[in-house]
Amino acid sequence: MSAIVLNEKMEKASELALPESFAGINPHNLYLYVKSAQAAQRANNATTKGRSEVRGGGKKPWAQKGGGRARAGSRRSPIFVGGGKAFGSQNNRNYDLKVNKKQKKLALNFALNEHAQNGTLFVIDSIEVASGKTKDAAAMFKALNQRDTLFVKSILDEQTFLAFENLHQTYVVESNELNAYLAANYRSIVIEKAVFEALTSEAK
Repeated sequence: MSAIVLNEKMEKASELALPESFAGINPHNLYLYVKSAQAAQRANNATTKGRSEVRGGGKKPWAQKGGGRARAGSRRSPIFVGGGKAFGSQNNRNYDLKVNKKQKKLALNFALNEHAQNGTLFVIDSIEVASGKTKDAAAMFKALNQRDTLFVKSILDEQTFLAFENLHQTYVVESNELNAYLAANYRSIVIEKAVFEALTSEAK
């Protein structure tokens, strides 16, 4: 598989081959990483009160015997309206899922290979909008003719960040922020040549 190399006019100039090892990666690595990333985003703020936390219920509602009804010791038992919740949600649950470093790399490499296979992995010498204007960033994105795009720079400068900030179909990250979840989440990727070479050289 190969990535499409773009010139300054965002037109195809040539191709860069991905390492052969990218093709044989098990897709389950990507599944595990995405599952872990989504679990880490959970707010974990759902909480309920048990019978010991609900206000009231100090008095026994009726006598233990003689009334013909089932015995009850508190109005705040889960069987009563206004009572505590049995086995309710708590906000101390840990949703973290561990993914090994090797699996993280494999997941990213698999995602990049999938983009290359679909013709949506692009390489460019430099991603820079010196003017800082959204209009110029929009023109760059429009030239790609893609639904949405992830731009990956080695070092993100302020002007380029401001230019892309209000384009909802795009997202700009530095190379150290690139991960398999982001790569899988966008339908196309534009990556600087220096970053691409660093990623592919690690896999050789």
